[in-house]
Amino acid sequence: MPTFWNRRRQNSYQFAVIGLGRFGRSVCRTLKGMGCEVLGADKNEHLVTTVLDDNMVDHAIELDTTDPVALREAGFLDFETVIVAIGNFVEQSVITTLNLKEGNVPRIIAKASSDIHGRLLEKVGATRVVYPEKQMGEQLARSLVRPNIIERLELDPENSIVEVRVPDAFVGKSIVDLKLRNEYGISVIALGWEGAPFEINPNPTVPLEAGMMMWVIGSNDDLNKITDLGR
Repeated sequence: MPTFWNRRRQNSYQFAVIGLGRFGRSVCRTLKGMGCEVLGADKNEHLVTTVLDDNMVDHAIELDTTDPVALREAGFLDFETVIVAIGNFVEQSVITTLNLKEGNVPRIIAKASSDIHGRLLEKVGATRVVYPEKQMGEQLARSLVRPNIIERLELDPENSIVEVRVPDAFVGKSIVDLKLRNEYGISVIALGWEGAPFEINPNPTVPLEAGMMMWVIGSNDDLNKITDLGR
């Protein structure tokens, strides 16, 4: 089998994606759209053809990634980062991750379909485990309860950064007036208007206006105090 990329990649913008189902294709499409070089692989010939025809990858091959020799010969062990996007076939996912770990791939990001699957992936060497279905479900639930949150970036299970509309109770008052850090335990890191550039580290003495958007950082409990004001 010919090697596609047969040396350790020095450029951090080159990725390999194993598993070209819905999640894997989404990863490929996004990386390619951001100007990255992407190598894809799947046991399903139709999926390989699909990502090539739709220009989601630079190269894709039909491959049994549970075979460590095939992985090595195809060049997957030469990547700094490999995404294992196999979610529904636990055995194949775990064996593939183990093969990559034993092949000394520095960073292995693996998709898990359950908590048990995730723990197995961690035990065999996954650098990071992601739970896309669980995360999408949590995001949907939050959007239903707190629709005034535009976007959320979770820093860890306890803390986040959120983009939120300025609550009516804050209009006409400045960050200094509101004493957000002391009263609410949160910090405003950016202010702006939808569709316009945000001001980073905004002037804390300028009054907030209706319709403004603000990015705030803090614990999830403290952020809930702010987002509840807009309900």
